[in-house]
Amino acid sequence: MTLGITARAVSKGLKAVGPALALFFAPFALLSSPITASQAFAATAPATEAAPAAAPVAADPATKENAVRAPDVAGNAATVTTAENAKPQAGSYRRMKPTPGIGMPVDGGWTIQPQFSPLGHYAEWFHNTILMPLITVITVFVAGLLLWVILRFNHRSNPVASRTSHNTFIEVVWTLLPVLILVCIAVPSIDLLAKQFKPAPKTALTIKVTGNQWFWTYKYPDNGGFEVTSYMLNLPGQPIVNNGVREVGSDPSDGPAHLEVDNRLVLPVGEPIRLQTTGADVIHSFAVPSLWFKLDAVPGRINEKVLFIEKPGVYYGQCSELCGAKHGYMPIAVEALPRAQYDAWVLTQSGGVIDGQKKPAAVTEAAATPAAAPAAAGAPAAAPSPAASGSVTPESKPSPQPSSN
Repeated sequence: MTLGITARAVSKGLKAVGPALALFFAPFALLSSPITASQAFAATAPATEAAPAAAPVAADPATKENAVRAPDVAGNAATVTTAENAKPQAGSYRRMKPTPGIGMPVDGGWTIQPQFSPLGHYAEWFHNTILMPLITVITVFVAGLLLWVILRFNHRSNPVASRTSHNTFIEVVWTLLPVLILVCIAVPSIDLLAKQFKPAPKTALTIKVTGNQWFWTYKYPDNGGFEVTSYMLNLPGQPIVNNGVREVGSDPSDGPAHLEVDNRLVLPVGEPIRLQTTGADVIHSFAVPSLWFKLDAVPGRINEKVLFIEKPGVYYGQCSELCGAKHGYMPIAVEALPRAQYDAWVLTQSGGVIDGQKKPAAVTEAAATPAAAPAAAGAPAAAPSPAASGSVTPESKPSPQPSSN
């Protein structure tokens, strides 16, 4: 008898969790809607590479440099292309001015910053489409349940309390429903985690970031191995934070105080970048919210993630791991440029070379020819044979014959 009652209660409980099953399958249907990283790579890279050529402009000293202006609200950068700057040239780089509200915090902001990476779009979709609706429904339901219990089962409304100790139907529901809710959250969450740690392609540009107390060092091994140190700019009218560093606002391209630096991390847009982090002294954390990127920099260890920036612009972040007295004075400024402008910036650095370029065949042959010449000159000359030269050397003189007398 008891077994039959229990079976009927379980059956009712399973029917009650029917709506929860719909929530369970919702992530699988919605996972196809956000833009994946591979789709963004395919959609963004050709747009950068196959941009239509601009009409020829008359040669003028003012337009011979790449005029990179600040991106608009959508993040699109306006550039001026001339025949002279079709190829990257040293000295053609111009520091980009950030766009207010893009890649930086804003007054009164309370939600996620606008995202400019495929992973950022996916994470923003996950937050807005799955997490927030579930959180809202659960919060309203629990608050309503508490209010109903307070009003319905207080001492005055219900002077004689019920002695019910078990309810199989309710116990089945409150066990299965939370499990299904957690599964709905786990599926896209694990997918996002797996995407964040997908290895970079072999041909990806490698950048090594080192955290120091209290500045950053950026190394470009694929561009000649040069290094750039990045310090926060000093604040006007306040104590000097970094000796020998200028004040923020002294250059028209400076961004917000406490976030602008003297030397930015310059990166190309529209391609995956292998970003490696390590610490020189204590644990730091390299974090840029608008690019959905955060990676700890641990001494004696190399951490690695892929960074993909969709649009040109300046994106700001900060060290996100307590690293000492001046932890709050360790900002990060990422300047993302089209490939041509990035190559031009590389050539302005001491020892900078453009990555992925092969040496011309003529240069290779010219380098091989001088190496072969000394080898030929240093080889001893072969001695001519006596028969060929007609001369007699001491070694070739006939030995005297003994006299018969």
